[in-house]
Amino acid sequence: MHDAIILSDLHLGAPNCQHRQLGRFLKQIVDGEQATRQLILNGDVFDSIDFRRLPSSHWDILATLRELNEEIPVRWIVGNHDSPRKFLSTLLGNDLLDEYVLQSGGRRLLVLHGHQFDAFLEKHAFLTHAADWGYRLLQMVDPSHRVARFAKQTSKTFLRCTDKVRDEAVALAIHRNMDGVVCGHTHRAMTEENNDFGYYNSGCWTELPCTYLTVKAGQVTLECFTENVRTAPLELPPAPLRNGFEEERATTMAVA
Repeated sequence: MHDAIILSDLHLGAPNCQHRQLGRFLKQIVDGEQATRQLILNGDVFDSIDFRRLPSSHWDILATLRELNEEIPVRWIVGNHDSPRKFLSTLLGNDLLDEYVLQSGGRRLLVLHGHQFDAFLEKHAFLTHAADWGYRLLQMVDPSHRVARFAKQTSKTFLRCTDKVRDEAVALAIHRNMDGVVCGHTHRAMTEENNDFGYYNSGCWTELPCTYLTVKAGQVTLECFTENVRTAPLELPPAPLRNGFEEERATTMAVA
């Protein structure tokens, strides 16, 4: 049994929300196929608080989350799309948290969405909105999402922002004597580890493959979910990280 399963950036209400895969995955947790002691939703469960945009299939996701909350703890960490907090807390029947400290296998992992470190989002809201719609358009043109992923992964602005979120999250976690930090927000699934300290990002459920993190006995694993198939992480060569945190092991999902 996992100590925790961590999802982020579901973006219910968005046209690119992969609700079918998400529904199947949550059903596996309900049925015990994916046994876990708790489920952590690390921000941006919704794309917008305009619930007129939620089709019935997305409301079904919320119903499943409420069902899960009666069986295991479901911890919902607030993201930049999740407001107003009081209303959403009532909707899910759960308190929204700014952060959560997950303890597993003697390790303490700081879990927070990561938008706190994204100054570009606040300073350039219009550009961010325009880029988001351009990305969704590419996804519509190419259902495999390969073109959209390529555009995102070759964007210097996107890479600078994701690096900044990672670097500042790592610095905060080290300052607070944590053994690692888990973020979402960037939609860039990854794990980076140096001995007992690690940075982890659970990716998103708005593109294929959909990704999530499992935590068991202190081990954090990045996995993907595509049509009921889970895929193991792919080992990549080491690369240096900022803030003096040198990466000894980097894993990411195969998305080619």
